[in-house]
Amino acid sequence: MTVCRYWRLDRHPQGNTDFSRFLSLQEEQCAALADGEVRIAVEWLSMDAGTRMWMSPRTDGYQPPLPLGSKMVGLVLGRVIDSADAAYPVGALVRGFGQWADVATVVPALTGLEVVDETVADPRQHFGALGMNAWTAYVGVKEVAAVKAGEWLVVSAAAGATGSIACQVGKNLGAKVVGIAGGAEKCRFLTEEIGVDMAIDYRGDDVAARLAEVPGGINAFFDNVGGPILDAVLGNMAHYGRVAVCGMIAGYDNDAPMAGPAQFDQVLMRRLRIEGFFIPDFLERGAEFMPQLREWLDDGKLSVRFDETGGLENVLTAYERMLTGKNIGKVVVRL
Repeated sequence: MTVCRYWRLDRHPQGNTDFSRFLSLQEEQCAALADGEVRIAVEWLSMDAGTRMWMSPRTDGYQPPLPLGSKMVGLVLGRVIDSADAAYPVGALVRGFGQWADVATVVPALTGLEVVDETVADPRQHFGALGMNAWTAYVGVKEVAAVKAGEWLVVSAAAGATGSIACQVGKNLGAKVVGIAGGAEKCRFLTEEIGVDMAIDYRGDDVAARLAEVPGGINAFFDNVGGPILDAVLGNMAHYGRVAVCGMIAGYDNDAPMAGPAQFDQVLMRRLRIEGFFIPDFLERGAEFMPQLREWLDDGKLSVRFDETGGLENVLTAYERMLTGKNIGKVVVRL
């Protein structure tokens, strides 16, 4: 029988560091497949901030918390090695929500599993420009924030996996883009590689003062962070502006919900619209977004920098890099 190594959630984490205190690497013999299951030899793991909430005991999230003692779950990319579902034949390259493991066993209908295009030169792009971070950026900028050519779009966590793509989607739609990130290196990445019109270093700049330089105010905000950055943006929005809330990483290390924005009165004063959205809201629409994303990728109008770590045993190191902002672009683990 196949041996599987996997990360197990033993305790609810506190903070965004030292995850080895809360998860452990385990090993087991894989059981025979049940009807409808698919087994994948995982080649790549995606490190995503939203999974941090799954580790907490909070029950008010967009999905129930993972039970303690269960296998940690995240996006995987790999080849089918055994299948009890004819739609996923042995040898197919697939992506979906599996386990942090070298061998993942999934039920396709429950995990968003799909066979991906093998003509893509860099398979990591199935986590990048053609992946769920890109879908999130595309939907958030084009539909939720309803960005139009000539408008000003602000993106927080702009040097991360979703934020960097949101910036580029905005530029491709004709918007002027402000990226907020932490540190001079990330700001250089935003201006020199992504081509944003303004980069703001939240560690060294007065964010609200810099945002006040935007002529006519901010028309749309793609928010990955919440907290003080959201407050700084709300006070600088244009009338009838739109806020697309994609993430709240400022509060993911807390078991209790984070405090509401101090500038919430600006929602009324400026007649703003705020809408939250998650990947499960549009998971079934992936094929709808792919032609445009693939065209931009092939034309060089959508690029992704990858922060790659090797080895299942080093997953927690990669995960901590992502959550603490040590990365630029998409964090992946190659198995």
